Amino acid sequence: MRLLLCDDHQMVREGLRAMLESQGFDVVAEVADGREAIERARQLLPDIVVMDVSIVGLNGIQATRRLTLELPHIRVIGLSVHTDRRYADAMFAAGAAGYLPKSSGMDELVLALNTVASGGEYCSPSIGPAWAPCSGREAPAGTDAPASKPLSPREREVLQRIANGKSSKEIAASLDIGVATVETHRRQLMDKLGLRTIAELTKYAIKAGLASLD
Repeated sequence: MRLLLCDDHQMVREGLRAMLESQGFDVVAEVADGREAIERARQLLPDIVVMDVSIVGLNGIQATRRLTLELPHIRVIGLSVHTDRRYADAMFAAGAAGYLPKSSGMDELVLALNTVASGGEYCSPSIGPAWAPCSGREAPAGTDAPASKPLSPREREVLQRIANGKSSKEIAASLDIGVATVETHRRQLMDKLGLRTIAELTKYAIKAGLASLD
């Protein structure tokens, strides 16, 4: 099994590599950020990318979404310091096939890798027994994710900027459109997603992997 490791802490990468190689895995590369992970995945075509969720720059959620859209045969396992299920939900919504906290033991990581490599999905029990992957299926029981219609590419761009705290004027300037057009997109987003506030739009964007919790 060929693996690519993405983590912005060199010591973590080196430790993971040593342990995984001792278990017989082939670590083809280790990288420090999401953009480099995508570039190296294009070149090396690993079976699985082990992706830190809270990396600097292009975060793990955003990188996973781009990676799984461009290279759907490559599977991603999110590895994070967070046990909050919102991070797991966001990673699975972005296309990941596995999620576990960095506090997990090597035995659990090996189990996750083998499960994902065989076509399954894995989430650490530490995330909670009510957890269920949400990507492409109904949201887990107890969540308040709204039913939604597909968003256009421009609506996704506007939503991402809203979630990142940009004003309508800033969004208009960055997309080279009018402020009134931004406001129209915002209203359409709320109508499509059944949401009423900027806070709810931001929460939706995080779940969809369009914005970071950090």
